[in-house]
Amino acid sequence: MAKQNIQTLKGFRDFSPNMMRFRNEAIKRVREVFEKYGFEELQTPSLEYQKVLLGKYGEEAEKLMYLFDDPGGRGVGLRYDLTVPLARYIAQNQDTPMPFKRYQIQPVWRADKPQKGRYREFFQCDVDTVGSLSPIADAEILAIIWDVVQNAFKFPDFEIKINSRSVLFSSMKKAKIPQKKWSSVIQSIDKLDKKSSGEVKEELRTKGFSADQVANVFTVIGKAEPDDYLKEVVKLAQNIGVTNLTFTPTLARGLDYYTGAIFETVVTEPKIGSVTGGGRYDKLLGDLGGPDLPAVGTTIGLDRCVDVIQELNLWKDIPPTVTALVTTFDKNLSSASINVSNILRAGGINNTIFPDFEKDLKKQFKYADKLNIPIVFIVGPEEFDNGQVTIKNLKTGIQETFPLEELVDKARKHI
Repeated sequence: MAKQNIQTLKGFRDFSPNMMRFRNEAIKRVREVFEKYGFEELQTPSLEYQKVLLGKYGEEAEKLMYLFDDPGGRGVGLRYDLTVPLARYIAQNQDTPMPFKRYQIQPVWRADKPQKGRYREFFQCDVDTVGSLSPIADAEILAIIWDVVQNAFKFPDFEIKINSRSVLFSSMKKAKIPQKKWSSVIQSIDKLDKKSSGEVKEELRTKGFSADQVANVFTVIGKAEPDDYLKEVVKLAQNIGVTNLTFTPTLARGLDYYTGAIFETVVTEPKIGSVTGGGRYDKLLGDLGGPDLPAVGTTIGLDRCVDVIQELNLWKDIPPTVTALVTTFDKNLSSASINVSNILRAGGINNTIFPDFEKDLKKQFKYADKLNIPIVFIVGPEEFDNGQVTIKNLKTGIQETFPLEELVDKARKHI
């Protein structure tokens, strides 16, 4: 029988226990920021009806959706983001108190071309306020972005780009672009962070725009200024303490459902694309057949953020999940080792007991070292007879023997 070539699907990844430590720590820190600002958690299903997903994102985005018929012949799809499921939830639960401040941390799926920082399955950390037209809501979202990136993740060099779809629409009008073609032009303009102006101009000409129209677009965009609403949002955000804001008139956020202020965060290194993105979407809920409620929010891309954290080695002090290994000296002393393990767990110290008493202590030490477990406990015949335990710190090499009743205190000193 031919040997199978076993591998993950392209664009999908396994996460080792070490990788999960960083991901779980990132989620923990994001959740703490979200809840600090008064947001509560919501979760929605991975699958939605196609009629919920389609017609909300634009043609280019819909080409990337995982759509299929389920065994019952129903047209369904894996969620593309967390915003449309939120809108569907509100449409189904119209008695939800407003404003509704929710966060959501779940995976989404896009059949995109895999590359650095771009995956087909990835986690989004969304935070949104539904039911408020106040610029305070927009400013608060900017504050959360800044708090996560600056304080929780400790990124050394980042920029929060801001713009408004209203500014973009006004620019299209001034450039004398027919309204039905605004979205097409904006989608091309949004690529200026990845392509040269010459490449974007050529793309617009390929779409059928004249040389004069293309020149007008670039002239108008180059002179664009924030509108009054965006200026108020910036002022309020700065009052909260937000820095690193940059008005970027070419920022578009390609999804069709945005209606007002839009935001995107980029890091200088590594070159990985945006790590957050969002804005105001005041028509989406009504388009879904729900209440006509305004909304604003952002997503924080967990996968890209963790990639940045690990590539720049920003978190050097993430504790291991398992902090101690309890060795098994031999079969006769296995109960004593189990007792030590139980005492440690009762004291709040995560530990693993080595299950194979036929392997010598040297091999057990090597096992702990490979798993980056910092301390090892030994209960040999002498320790057992004297009611003692020996601790060995694999990082410092320090070893000491002490009474069993001091076990938890000694463990905490070495962790």
